[in-house]
This record gives sequence, structure tokens and C-alpha cells, in this order.
Amino acid sequence: MEDNKLANEEARRAGQHSSVKSQVEGEVQAEIAERAAQTPPPEGERINQVAGQFRAKAVDEVVQTEREVERGRGAARVSQVVDYIFYVLYALLGLRFLLALLAARSTAGFVRFIVAVTDPFYRPFRGIVASPSTDSGHTLMLPLVIAFIVYVLLHLGINGLLRMIAHRKTAV
Repeated sequence: MEDNKLANEEARRAGQHSSVKSQVEGEVQAEIAERAAQTPPPEGERINQVAGQFRAKAVDEVVQTEREVERGRGAARVSQVVDYIFYVLYALLGLRFLLALLAARSTAGFVRFIVAVTDPFYRPFRGIVASPSTDSGHTLMLPLVIAFIVYVLLHLGINGLLRMIAHRKTAV
């Protein structure tokens, strides 16, 4: 969905840029034609100078727009990688939570694998609050819920920062 938004935004900017560029070119050509018809030949050099300045300004605007689009594409790609990493983390933490809730055997290979992979992400939150459990071994790992919430907030913060970088406003 983010890719579509970025592609739509790029297409809108490109269309808007082309429209503004052709409008400016038309106005410059009309002004040059008008001045050429009204002024004697010695002024022709001044007209060429003005036209050159307008042309240089139009080229600078195109270069600036291209840089902004490239920066947006780079930030979008980084955002996709960040999203993928966090989604994998959410899935692994969710599996660990579910396995603890269902009282899965801790000696099972899959359970040991999930615990080993998620332990570095869960360890900072261990012991924050108690994890209530039943006599049959079912455990509600509240520290894992807190970890999940913190990682969601971190994910949102990173994506917000990337969005700010991608959509940096320039002075007009």
C-alpha cells in the first residue's frame, strides 16, 4: 500500500512538474516574442539573456525535483525493509506468547527454537510485571505483551522518521 502511495505521489509530482514547466516555457516564449516584436535589434541580446536565465531556472527545478523523488524512493525502500523486520519480530513474539499460553512443552525442538530466537528481544522486558499462570502450566506472559507494544511504538517511530525524510518540504 505504501508503494502505491509513493508511486501515485511521484506520478502526481511528475505531472504537476511537467504542467508547470510547459506553462513557464510558454510564458517565456510569449514574453520573448512580444519583446522581440516591440524592441529594436540591439535589445535582442537582452532578450536572449532573459531567456537563458529562465531556461537555467527551469533546469534547476527539474534537477531539484529529481533529487527529491530519488530521496523519497530510498526512504520508501528502507521503510519496506524495516517493516519486514518488524513483521517477522511480531510473528516470532506472537508465537512465543501463544506457545506459553497453550502450555507447550519446553523440551520440544520448535519451542526451544522460538524461545532462543526471541530471547534477545524479550530479555529487556522480563521481570517488569509478573506472568500469571495456572496449575496446568498455561502462562499469560504480560512482559511479552509489553515488549510487543514497545516494538510497535518503535516501529511507528522509525516509519514516521522515514516519512519525514521522504517528504521533506522545501521552501517555495
